[in-house]
Amino acid sequence: QVQLVESGGGLVQAGDSLRLSCAASGRTFTSYGMGWFRQAPGKEREFVAAMIYPGGRTYYEDSVKGRFTISGDNAKNTLYLQMNSLKPEDTAVYYCAASVRRTIIPPFRDQDYNYWGQGTQVTVSS
Repeated sequence: QVQLVESGGGLVQAGDSLRLSCAASGRTFTSYGMGWFRQAPGKEREFVAAMIYPGGRTYYEDSVKGRFTISGDNAKNTLYLQMNSLKPEDTAVYYCAASVRRTIIPPFRDQDYNYWGQGTQVTVSS
């Protein structure tokens, strides 16, 4: 199995950028379908972005398309989420997740992911 540890969250202003990292250990993250989810206060956890192997195809939730980029560094066994042009509505706890279904397809539901990190808080002020 894989262990996931997120980092990189913080308090930023609207329009700023952050890069979240998800360090994987135990197994290489390319053995899984990887994803980022987020949960805002009082709301259900929602899909943000996914990367599918082999090939590294990416998918994004509509509200983050063009602003967020999911990527991976095989050498570091780390998944990233580059977040640009942040908005107050992006405020949430962000989670990295891994699915044993390496070729998981849309829709990306949190119940389809088997391993989760502890989450990292992102707060965007207006």
